Amino acid sequence: MEKRNSQMGIINLAPKILDPIPGGKYVVNAIDYVVNWARANSIWPLTYGTSCCAIEMMSSSMARYDIARFGSEVFRASPRQADLFIIAGTITRRMAPALQMLWEQMPGPKYVLAMGACTISGGPFIYDNYAVVRGAQNLIPVDVFVPGCPPRPEALFHGLLTLREKILKETCRNPWHEGEIRNVSTMDRYREAAKTWAALEQIKDEEMAEARAKFKEENPDYKSSFKPVRIKKEDFPEVPRIPCKRFGMHQIDIYRKLKTKFPNITVHTHSEDPIESVIEAMPADHPLEVMINVEDYVAAVEYVKNDPEFKMNYLIDVTAIDYDDHFDMVTQLRSIELGHKVFFCVQIKKDFNIPEERRPTALLGTVPTISHLYPGAEVKEREVYDMFGINFEGHPDLRRIFLDKDFVGFPLRKDFTHPEMIRRPV
Repeated sequence: MEKRNSQMGIINLAPKILDPIPGGKYVVNAIDYVVNWARANSIWPLTYGTSCCAIEMMSSSMARYDIARFGSEVFRASPRQADLFIIAGTITRRMAPALQMLWEQMPGPKYVLAMGACTISGGPFIYDNYAVVRGAQNLIPVDVFVPGCPPRPEALFHGLLTLREKILKETCRNPWHEGEIRNVSTMDRYREAAKTWAALEQIKDEEMAEARAKFKEENPDYKSSFKPVRIKKEDFPEVPRIPCKRFGMHQIDIYRKLKTKFPNITVHTHSEDPIESVIEAMPADHPLEVMINVEDYVAAVEYVKNDPEFKMNYLIDVTAIDYDDHFDMVTQLRSIELGHKVFFCVQIKKDFNIPEERRPTALLGTVPTISHLYPGAEVKEREVYDMFGINFEGHPDLRRIFLDKDFVGFPLRKDFTHPEMIRRPV
């Protein structure tokens, strides 16, 4: 992608004109200060949201939080009038071409703020999901990352202040430019896939219209409500997945270091081949999914967080899966600085000593909290507690976060029942 200088006119020429003149450098510095001050205190975001994080972005403009304090109260409906692109939520492949189109339509200088785990890395959809883009930075350049699931408005404000600091350091001696996306071919794939998809849909619509016309011609008196079955065409052509450029530790190095520290760990490979050979063949952006005992869980999380080779300083998500006899709790960690990812999967045995009639409303499993290591885990663990009924030992404030405190049961469990639920035949 070409680098295009911002259209600042005479301001970009100021260093060439004034720097050779005695005292001219001070004038250029003063111009930088005034221009950057005005730009940093009047950032106009684009009215755009892809998923649930957009709710928190909307909340930031309400009276309770008042984003106007930071000069960003003017949300623009047109990319031509905006200079900040807040990407808030999951990015699907169908949405990717539209997202880049909006970014290209914004005049420079322009900035991008990635808000939330799904935007930054794909979040809980990062693992083997064909429909989700694994991070906005694969599509367009990102200036500021705001982690969370979703981040609160206060976190968004912190991101705005971080962006303001970046803007204040810019200079017309080195004009702003759009930068380069890490993998240009990625966007080409999405653009071509969108064209192919549109062409297939047009063919299907045309053939469907022909089928209807032919049926009506052959059966002029037919009065049934039956409609011809849609003609099945070839499946949507598979787009080959091109992994991101590797940065950080290789999965095999992560596995060996963890295996040395915690000998009881294992790795989900979904293959009969030797574990190490499968790990060595993993794509660069593929997370390493590690099965670990409950006893080693907190120690392992603390180890990868504090070890200088891991630097797992970002908690993507904490979620769970309900099986017949146990829960799988998955903690997704990433190093923002180094880029590698580790998913810790802890198997929590269900307590079957609880009488069967009380199980749907009882806490069936317990696991230690990691909220003292990652403050963001406090909210995510509350969500797992609220939906699955898993107890987090040592949690400072374990109470429901979505449902009312008097709500009975845990909605994402297989044994959940409710008098107003509609039971559909299996």
